[in-house]
Amino acid sequence: MQHNNKNSSETNSALVGSLRDYREPRGTDIIKRVTPFFDWQDTRRKAGLWPYSKSTDTAPTTTCTAKDDDGEEVSGINFASQDYMSLSSHPAIKEVANEAIKEFGVHSAGSAALLGNTRLSLQLESTISEFLEGMEVVLYPTGWSAGFAAVQGFIRPNDHVLLDVLSHSCLQEGAKAATQNIYFHGHLNVKSVARRLARIRATDTENAILVVTESLFSMHSDTPDIGALRAACDEYNATLLVDAAHDIGCIGEDGLGHLGLQGMLHQADLIVGSFSKSFASNGGFVAVGTRAAKEYLKYYSATQTFSNALSPVQSAIVMKAFNIIGSEEGRVRRQSLMDNILYMRGKMSESGLEVLGDPSPIVPVKVGAEGQARLASLKLSQLGAIANLVEYPAVPQGGARFRVQVMADHSRPEIDLLIKKMIMAMEDSGCQFQNFKEGLPLNCNQSAQAA
Repeated sequence: MQHNNKNSSETNSALVGSLRDYREPRGTDIIKRVTPFFDWQDTRRKAGLWPYSKSTDTAPTTTCTAKDDDGEEVSGINFASQDYMSLSSHPAIKEVANEAIKEFGVHSAGSAALLGNTRLSLQLESTISEFLEGMEVVLYPTGWSAGFAAVQGFIRPNDHVLLDVLSHSCLQEGAKAATQNIYFHGHLNVKSVARRLARIRATDTENAILVVTESLFSMHSDTPDIGALRAACDEYNATLLVDAAHDIGCIGEDGLGHLGLQGMLHQADLIVGSFSKSFASNGGFVAVGTRAAKEYLKYYSATQTFSNALSPVQSAIVMKAFNIIGSEEGRVRRQSLMDNILYMRGKMSESGLEVLGDPSPIVPVKVGAEGQARLASLKLSQLGAIANLVEYPAVPQGGARFRVQVMADHSRPEIDLLIKKMIMAMEDSGCQFQNFKEGLPLNCNQSAQAA
């Protein structure tokens, strides 16, 4: 992948600014007022420093061919796809997809509230219910829509929603759609949760409070003390929602993620899940404890009632993925995945890379300043490695990072090669990090400082 930077002035322009700068455009013409964003984006694109909207030309396996937003090609090792259990190209998954197409075609052709369900989607609900030890399940066409629905479907204008400050967009937008009584607490700070709950209950004992967290936060790869959150909810008569999008299916002996590891599966009032991380398809679900809550959610959550249902192909794929994940093969794949995660984190730390969070399929590698990170991302692609760059405002300013996504099928040589190329890319872009093997800091002061 090669980009020709026309001059240092254009490169400098591409190294500054953020998406936050263009979030609230001004003016009466809603079309014309977004032009400054495009101008900034296109400057980055032409410099090869726009890291988003890549596309794959081949299956998203451990190696693939992809193109950036400007059509430039990169082929090499792939640590940017969300396929933690390496099921997206599994032969059994492909087989059930083909069988579903032959029997049902490719489209659900309706909302689940009307005629959009199929025999396969109803079987999928039962399969997930069994996996979650009897919880009632409602399906959604995307994981985002499931998270949105879990909040919007139950919360009403006089209710309250208390979210971890790093809660996913779908959860925050669901809250905004439902009530103005929205509060945020410090990341993973249970004491902050308890203080806020006490203040709410001091003035309102009549309305509901929903406490929202995630079992694995995707930008930081860390997890809350779910038991402590449950205790706080019990003390102040609040409801607990846990979004398990990133760890269900791929973490724990039984695949129940941190809810399982902490023994809290039946202590969460609402569980949100996504199929796109470990289950080889788009889609998601909300799990609740009663049939009454399930039926209410089906008809009062907008993204269920007014969206087309999962296609029969998606339903067949996800059901087969659950079957694999719940089998001995699934246990072996989870072990292979965790072995890869621990190996990568250990080798990265030995090499002086700053790895954030706890072991999970998401390995955040801190780069630092946004400008240097953009250069490092470009260089990494040029070296034949693909990893997603995340920058402000998705993460704190000055805390840009590679969000490396590990798969069960990654090999040790592929992991070693990524680390080697990542160090080369960061050296070339002006990053500073500690080389523990040599005992000396690596001063990477080439292109970024020159620019």
